[in-house]
Amino acid sequence: MAGGIREHHGEELPENHEINVTPFIDVILVLLIIFMVAAPLATVDVNVDLPASTAKPADRPEEPLYVTVKEDLSLNIGNDPVAREQFAAALDRMTEGDKETRIFLRADKLVDYGQFMEVMNLLRDAGYLKIALVGLETAPAAPAAPGKQPAPSSGSAPAPAPASGAAP
Repeated sequence: MAGGIREHHGEELPENHEINVTPFIDVILVLLIIFMVAAPLATVDVNVDLPASTAKPADRPEEPLYVTVKEDLSLNIGNDPVAREQFAAALDRMTEGDKETRIFLRADKLVDYGQFMEVMNLLRDAGYLKIALVGLETAPAAPAAPGKQPAPSSGSAPAPAPASGAAP
């Protein structure tokens, strides 16, 4: 029991060695309710039975190597323009011959798919098989009402995000 009957009268109260657990239980119940409400919100809606992986995560490069295909189909490695004939040699020079270097490939959206694949083939022919495609992440647009043109988006452009992929 938490309380007791005083057996002696005086100014000094006897020490009570019992713990009052009622506030502790109240706090635990509040935390339980918070977690019960928050747990379903933190889950993904698509049920997928994912296999386990024992592979260690790949280290991110300190200086990523970007290959850019511009609208006029010219190639850049980093910020340096490179002729297609010199592409493999320049790439070997930039990677110091390391064929395992991940290449981040980006292209102007007006570049034809066939031209883009030619650049991927140039990379593959040079021996670089780890290619990551770079795109812009954008928020999904709301569906437009029939007969109306979607309004152009305003504001700053979103940051580029690498989408990993490899040449076949």
